[in-house]
This record gives sequence, structure tokens and C-alpha cells, in this order.
Amino acid sequence: MGYFLQLLASGLHVGALFALLAYAYVLVHGLTGRTDLSYGAVFAFSGQSFILATGFGWSVLWLTLPVALSFAALVTLAACMLLAVVVARYIYQPLAQAPRTSMLVASLGFALFLVELSRLSAESRDYWLPPILSSPVHVLGPTVPVTLTQLQAIEIAAVAIIIGLCQFALEKTAAGRIWRSVSDDPLAAAFCGIDCAFVRTASLLASYALVALTGFLAALHYGSINFSTGLIFSLKILFVTVVGGFRSPLHAAFGAMAVGMIDVFWKGYFSLLWSDAAVFVLLVFLLVVRKPPEPARV
Repeated sequence: MGYFLQLLASGLHVGALFALLAYAYVLVHGLTGRTDLSYGAVFAFSGQSFILATGFGWSVLWLTLPVALSFAALVTLAACMLLAVVVARYIYQPLAQAPRTSMLVASLGFALFLVELSRLSAESRDYWLPPILSSPVHVLGPTVPVTLTQLQAIEIAAVAIIIGLCQFALEKTAAGRIWRSVSDDPLAAAFCGIDCAFVRTASLLASYALVALTGFLAALHYGSINFSTGLIFSLKILFVTVVGGFRSPLHAAFGAMAVGMIDVFWKGYFSLLWSDAAVFVLLVFLLVVRKPPEPARV
């Protein structure tokens, strides 16, 4: 029982990272309905940039570690916001009325650009952060052998707070009502005077900010991030979105958290090498057996 509870606690942390990335993805996918393959690359780019900027602040600017981490977070967030502006201006706006495959190809090309940019910036080397807040925390008390590191506990709480605040904004604020109206019927929203292009751009900025934050948290926990990790994360999020038919960011976050926990339980009870394959087989199976949505009645 203790081993199961330990896997459950660890799964909450991995699931939290999946949930935040899925929430970010559906913020844009819920508006456009277009498949974007670049999110894993942006996630890995933010994690790698965070690590490189931390190293620069530590070794070149002679900053203390907390200040170097804060400096790196600001630099990487600014870089991701710049990427969001470029993507909105040169990919999303020109392809707004183009076939769906156009966005697929464009996002794949952008992802490959980020991969090469990060590889050249890091000189094809892996950089690592030192362990941070790695002391164990007894989740269920000192007598129960279920622990998380201090960093894991902080990250789980941070993700819960961030998703809660974002969901509150979507449900209770004017900006959230505008987002929902464009998501439900962009043509009707445009007739009501809403600038749908601006809403998509603002959503992309918010989405990339959440992706950057996910990259920070993953880099702090794992110590290093590479693009194969980002690819696996993004493909799982994409499958979750397609299988669930999610247009609600919160529902996508819960679905992604479930996938993250399944991944951890598989690694705990079965072969580590086959964990990604098992998750993808499960998602493909659910996609095959899923009942297609009924056509809307006029």
C-alpha cells in the first residue's frame, strides 16, 4: 500500500506538469481548432533557455543562485513572449483561413527551427542545474513512508493555484467571456464587434507564458530538458486533446493529469522502457473506440 501511495504522490507531480501544458495548449486550440506541433519544442526551448540563462547569470554575472534563477526566468519569459508575437504575426494570422494541414506543416517547421536554435546555442551539449529544494517532505506524516521533495510539493501547489486563477479568469471575467464567445462561435462574436484576431493573439501570449512556466518547473525538477522530452510531452497532450475532444482548458488539464499518473504507475509496476509506448497504445485505443460526436441538429 505504501508503494502505491508513493506512486500516487509522484504521479500528482508529473500529472501537474502535463496538466499545465495541456491547459496552455487548449487555450489556443479551443479558439482555432488547429493542431499545433510546436508546443513541445517551445516547452523544451523554455526549459533549456532557463538552464542556459541561469548558468550565464551564475558564472558570468556572478549572481547568487536565487537571483540567477530569477534572472533566467525573466529572460526566458521575455524570449517566449517574443516567440508568441512572431508566431501570431507570421503563422496564425496568415493561416487563419488556410486549410488545417497548413498550420500543421507551419508549426512543424517552427518546431524544427527551435530545435536547431537551441542545439546551436547549447553547442550540442547537455547542461544541468544543481539539485534545488531536494529535502524530502513526508506527505502523510512521519510514520507513513510517502515522500515528495520540497520542490515537488511547491510545484504541485503552484500548478493548482495557476490553473485555478486561469479558470477563474475564464469563467468570471469579461476577458473570459470574450474567449468563450470566440471559442463557441467566432463568426457571431465578430458580428458582435469582437476582434477575433486580437483574442487569438492574446490567448497565444497567455498560452506561451504558461508553457514557459511549465518549462521552468520541469527544468528545476529534472535538472535538464531536451527536445525528445518535449516531443513526448507534446504528443501525449495532443493525443489527450484529440481523444477527449476537449475544447475546455480545464477538462484538458484533468485528462492530461490522468495520462501523467498512468505513465508513472506503468513505470512503477511494469517496464520503464515501454512506458511511453504503453501510454500511446492506450490513447490510440481510446481514439479508435471513442464514439464520434453526433452532428448538430438545425
